[in-house]
Amino acid sequence: MTYIPLHHKYRPQTFTQLVGQAAIATTLSNALLQNRIAPAYLFTGARGTGKTSSARIFAKSLNCIASDAPTDHPCGVCETCRTITNGSALDVIEIDAASNTGVDNIRELIERAQFAPVQCRYKVYVIDEVHMLSNAAFNALLKTLEEPPDRVVFILATTDPQRVLPTIISRCQRFDFRRIALEPMVHHLSAIALKESIPVTEAALHLIAQISQGGLRDAESLLDQLSLLIGEITAERVWDLVGAVPEQDLMALAEAIASNNPETILDTTRRLMDRGREPLIVLQNFASFYRDLLIAKTATNRGDLVALTPPTWEKLCDFAKNLDIHTILAGQKHLKDSELQLKNTTQPRLWLEVTLLGLLPSAGMAQPPLTVPVAAPPNARSEFKPQRPDEAASIPPEPPSFLAQEASAAAFEEATPLSKPPASPLPDLGDLWQRVIVNIQPPGTQMLLRQQGCLLSFDGEVAKVGIASDKLLNMAQTRISNIKAAFMTTVGAEIKLSLVVAKSGVAAKETTVSETSDAVSRTAISPEPATQSPDSTDNFSEAQPEDLDPAIAPLDDSFSGANPTYQQEWEEDEIARAALNLADAFNGAVVDLESDTSEISVSFEEQVTSLNEAPLDDLEDEEDEDQDDIDF
Repeated sequence: MTYIPLHHKYRPQTFTQLVGQAAIATTLSNALLQNRIAPAYLFTGARGTGKTSSARIFAKSLNCIASDAPTDHPCGVCETCRTITNGSALDVIEIDAASNTGVDNIRELIERAQFAPVQCRYKVYVIDEVHMLSNAAFNALLKTLEEPPDRVVFILATTDPQRVLPTIISRCQRFDFRRIALEPMVHHLSAIALKESIPVTEAALHLIAQISQGGLRDAESLLDQLSLLIGEITAERVWDLVGAVPEQDLMALAEAIASNNPETILDTTRRLMDRGREPLIVLQNFASFYRDLLIAKTATNRGDLVALTPPTWEKLCDFAKNLDIHTILAGQKHLKDSELQLKNTTQPRLWLEVTLLGLLPSAGMAQPPLTVPVAAPPNARSEFKPQRPDEAASIPPEPPSFLAQEASAAAFEEATPLSKPPASPLPDLGDLWQRVIVNIQPPGTQMLLRQQGCLLSFDGEVAKVGIASDKLLNMAQTRISNIKAAFMTTVGAEIKLSLVVAKSGVAAKETTVSETSDAVSRTAISPEPATQSPDSTDNFSEAQPEDLDPAIAPLDDSFSGANPTYQQEWEEDEIARAALNLADAFNGAVVDLESDTSEISVSFEEQVTSLNEAPLDDLEDEEDEDQDDIDF
């Protein structure tokens, strides 16, 4: 006689024999007794929980000829029940959707569903792994599934309901098969072992049920495999057969780590390798054991959550009392992070030993990691504070980040004083002024300040800008909001602005100090009469020599007294270049600055005003016309 595996031999034949699914069995039995048969059912759940068995029981209950109507207790001996059990019934068709995924297969099924049953009351279509159907096949099945022909029932089974179209699920009565609990499974395995005369201990049955993780078919298959062994089946023999690390060895490793005993760790690891255990399997099993250890620490009454025998579970609970939760979590993370290294190395045994030794308390796993709060110093804000290279060299390096996070701003400044506090830091005014000019709008104001203005001083909050003449100063005062907006864009903070006129004997200087060059460039703006505009007396004052940045004075003395010839040539060259640029920008001619300053100022003011008021399109057209006039 052909051998029948245990999971086939002991497949449930009625709803009363269904293990661990009492709610589903009761619902389907009542539907049969009340003759309330739905056109479609959807059975979902993990593998080995009874989906296909329930579909066959339901088909037999609908078609058992020993009863005049559908019944919840099919006889199992009539011709219909026997043919459904062995899969030869003409009206009960089981389809594997994994191998019949196309729309053509579903069309053929729909065409055959139009014919009346041949032998049975109902024609039943059981579509297993229905989530494997294509979208086109699902769409083809929709209408027939909602309104099938008379006496046709569809039963869809799947382990992945998320991949089933919602429109399909909405047309079915859904039943979710849960994983079978530990106690019903142990009871069922005990009954099978008793009928089959399999010598197995209670601890081994308990371990088989836990290893199967709620799948009854997996548990029955493992018991069938263990029945081939000679002698009594114990928990140790179960561990050896499944290829996992015995729980006693895992417990020994955990105790050796807690006692800081590297010799025992290496000896246990060598013994496991000699018995054929793979290093990666040992690592994964030990990580699972750490999970069981955490459950033993936090929930000593939940032994059903772990795959351990009752004696080992009690021992683990006593052992976990002396451990800290952080130590358990840190050890589990250490094992998880080492798994990739163990998979890719050519020396897995070595790295397994290194990983296990890294769990020792002496390796630092028992101490909680140092957590440093991330907090910004109080009153911290973004400010523009340029420095000269000679002053930056005197400032000590920035302290480590963790000191800055733990100390307040006052304590930080007291702990790291400046070796030589600067008396009056000189900002990089030239670079800053050029960046401000780029951000000034409209273009006319930008051109005015580029040619006739300069930045005299800036301390991060107050900026002093020099203008060449009174008339241009009046014009610049109408553009204060534009200049402030440009400073705001450049330095990222709102500043106070002061506009002044450079008087005779006091030339506004734009100084740039480079870290990589000793060259110092200065731009002198032509002096104007010391007459302050009456319109600006409320908000602005005339620039006196003492109003200028004191850091500029030494530079002015050095250039004026050390080499007057060089200074004169340099100033003439710069003034000539500025005049040429100005004339070129406004399509004008170079005139003598000393001849009539007032006329130049008025003419320049009119041109800037027209440039500000001109639409942008007109400016672009003028530029295009200028370019067209160039001779090639």
